[in-house]
Formats: sequence, C-alpha cells, structure tokens
Amino acid sequence: MRSTTILAAFSLLVLAGCSQSYGGKSTSAAPAAGDAVAYATCTLEPTQGHATRGTVTFTEMKDGSVKVVADLTGLVPAQQHAMHVHEKGDCSAPDASSAGSHYNPGGHDHGLPPGEPRHAGDLGNVTADANGAAHYELTITNVSVKGAKNPIDGRAVIVHAKPDDGGQPVGNAGGRIACGVILAR
Repeated sequence: MRSTTILAAFSLLVLAGCSQSYGGKSTSAAPAAGDAVAYATCTLEPTQGHATRGTVTFTEMKDGSVKVVADLTGLVPAQQHAMHVHEKGDCSAPDASSAGSHYNPGGHDHGLPPGEPRHAGDLGNVTADANGAAHYELTITNVSVKGAKNPIDGRAVIVHAKPDDGGQPVGNAGGRIACGVILAR
C-alpha cells in the first residue's frame, strides 16, 4: 500500500512538470531550471465585456532567448487572436487603453514572428480550440525579462479580439479583450 502511494505521488509530480496540450497540439516540457536565467509571469484578466483570461510565462534562457508559454480561456472558439507586449504595465482602463501601444523600443515596423525586425512586443497569434481555449509556445530573441535587451518586466500583455494580420502600424488586431502585467520572479 505504501509503495503504491509513493508511486502515485511520483507520477503526479512527473505529470505536473509536463506541459498540457490543447486543440490537438502537443507541447514540450518546461525548460530545465538550470537553463533559465530569469523568469516572469503574467496573469491576464478580461477587459470590460469580455471573458478571456489566462497566464503567460516568460523564461529567459542562458543563450539569451526567451520562451513564451501562454494558456488562455474564454476566446472565440476556432479563431485566432493577436497577442502583444505593450509599452506600459497599466491595465486600469476598462478597455486596457492605459497599456499604451506595442512595446517597440527599437522603432521597427510591425511584424509577425519569426520575421525580423519587428516590434519587441509582437508575439503573433494564438489559435483557440473549439472550446475557446488556447495553448501557445514561442521562442523569441528580441527581448529579455529584466536584462539590457528590451526588458519586458513591468509591461503589459494584451490579447486582442482579432488576429494580427501583420499590417502597419499595429496589425489591425481589433479591441483589447484581456490584459495583465508581466512580473519577474
């Protein structure tokens, strides 16, 4: 009985360390703690009249890349939604306009990953499954969590009502349906 309990507890720990999958997309496990140099989280809350919420994590790796992992709910089912880092860490306005525009310290044109150059805050589109949930992973190299290269700590993540079409100046992504502030840990 005791060995069964220990085995069950070990199995739960192993499963907890693995990523979930949504919409039939398989995902990888989180980066090993020894490979990370900085870590930040963002809790997204819906803007007025919307239901989208979720979490976004940013893990800065020793090689300078940043792994972005987002898990969202309350999206329009089977639709793409743009996601960006915005210049201000302020979600106080009912429509999240207080977060300002895309984070763009380099003064680049807007673009979609993996295209370069682009705004430091351009994270691309997440795709909701039939239940309005999305899991998204992306590795970027044009920001840092707290370092000298376009730091994102204290800025906002915005999820938009429509997909980012890559157009100028900010991708025609529609209203802001969720907002959260990035906090380094």
